[in-house]
Amino acid sequence: MEDTAGSNPQSSGFTEKFKSWLSWSWTYVCFIWLGMVLIMIYVLWSPLKLQETLSSASVFLNTLTPKFYVALTGTSSLISGLILIFEWWYFRKYGTSFIEQVSVSHLRPLLGGVESSSTTGLFTSVNGEAEPRPSVSECKVWRNPLNLFRGAEYNRYTWVTGKEPLTYYDMNLSAQDHQTFFTGDTPQLRPEDAVMQKAWRERNPQARIRAAYQAIEMNHDCAAAYVLLAEEEATTITEAERLFKKALSIGKNVLQYTVHSVLIHCRHNINLLVYIKRRLAMCARKLGRIKEAVKMMRDLMKEFPLLGMLNIHENLLEALLELQAYADVQAVLAKYDDISLPKSATICYTSALLKARAVSDKFSPEAASRRGLSTAEMNAVEAIHRAVEFNPHVPKYLLEMKSLILPPEHILKRGDSEAVAYAFFHLQHWKRAEGALNLLHCTWEGTFRIIPYPLEKGHLFYPYPGCTETADRELLPSFHEVSVYPKKELPFFILFTAGLCSFTAMLAMLTHQFPELMGVFAKAVSPASIISCQNFTNFDVDSDSPLLITTQIEPCTRVNQPLIWFCMF
Repeated sequence: MEDTAGSNPQSSGFTEKFKSWLSWSWTYVCFIWLGMVLIMIYVLWSPLKLQETLSSASVFLNTLTPKFYVALTGTSSLISGLILIFEWWYFRKYGTSFIEQVSVSHLRPLLGGVESSSTTGLFTSVNGEAEPRPSVSECKVWRNPLNLFRGAEYNRYTWVTGKEPLTYYDMNLSAQDHQTFFTGDTPQLRPEDAVMQKAWRERNPQARIRAAYQAIEMNHDCAAAYVLLAEEEATTITEAERLFKKALSIGKNVLQYTVHSVLIHCRHNINLLVYIKRRLAMCARKLGRIKEAVKMMRDLMKEFPLLGMLNIHENLLEALLELQAYADVQAVLAKYDDISLPKSATICYTSALLKARAVSDKFSPEAASRRGLSTAEMNAVEAIHRAVEFNPHVPKYLLEMKSLILPPEHILKRGDSEAVAYAFFHLQHWKRAEGALNLLHCTWEGTFRIIPYPLEKGHLFYPYPGCTETADRELLPSFHEVSVYPKKELPFFILFTAGLCSFTAMLAMLTHQFPELMGVFAKAVSPASIISCQNFTNFDVDSDSPLLITTQIEPCTRVNQPLIWFCMF
């Protein structure tokens, strides 16, 4: 066993050396082979009577009829069209060209290239170390911290436009959140909790509301039922706030009762209480009581510091921006804009807004190009580049290059859904800062020049995930045009095949319409037709005019004469 184990490294080392030598010598072998072929042709030119073979080939080409060229071009066009259709189908399904994939997977290793499997899982970070690249499974959706109320806001949009702003996938995620957040895997469900679990899963809004009333009939202290009524039945924010306050009073009483009993019930009651307080703070924000909303959010963050996954600080940031309390906004960012904490569009773009606000009122692209950027302007530009690298979809909404829609109840970090949710609430704050949108307009596209290849390499963040498009199409309504970054460019082989198909189809059409003319053209450009006329030059110099050269041409095929004259002169 020891001898076998000791011999394996030697054999593997020899194999690796042989492969490296083979890959190194492959290019030179190709050149040597090409040179040997040319030498063989030169040496065997006379013994094999290649000249006579070319002459006979010329005779064969001259005897071809126009029907042959019609069939030839038509068949070529058909084959290239079939290849184009297959390439396009493969690209739409897998996002890459089949020919390119085969060449990269099978031919590139033979030619000494690096196998794609060794690099797809890694990317180069800022400090030069190799780090794992995020996979498709990491495209996780998150609850939108600023999601609207279904009854008071989403339903109003449906009544006015007749369009559904929420997708079934988005509402199904919300139903799952409510079940796990309010009831979870409780071993013994109370009757009203069982009814509410069924209510969250109902697809029809009226069925959910009826189930909530049924739960209230079973137990008048069912806070979850009042939460559902506040979310979906209340048609105004004021009515929703009244129902949430009633649910809050019930939740406090229930929490005091269960704090000394079953711990799992206590945890779910705490979750319900946090949810109600947060929605009450959002009601106060929407009704104009912004200072009250800020106080409620701060108290909630102090009372439950471990529930950071709810991202209550994003609600706080938006409310502070509405108060124009920029110092308080900077204090919140100093706590949450940390390298060890997950980022969001709200964090990155709010930081960029604060830095842009300090210089945007006096910023001028012409003056900056003449004198250069100051330190403060450079910091603002770098903050904008950082924010755009995190989520490149936001600037088009802030600059109103793309129309906004109501944000979904769930968002995908760095996706179009997060960009819609951020711009929907923060566009007014960017407009309030004089010149901030102008600075954003002048600098945001420069981000893409910093990142060499976004799909493969990151600059300040992980490489941009390629799975965002699929998740965003499920979260956003069908009438919204999903923003895709980076846009998939057509592979070279698809463009090449499309050009080849179009060119051969054009030749087939011209050959069918003008067979005689195309036959003459085909015979004229044939390389063998040049060699078939060997005795066509006999120069005589006129004694009276030495510069005048007369040419005598022996009989030759008529269709080859234009090409002969072209070759002579």
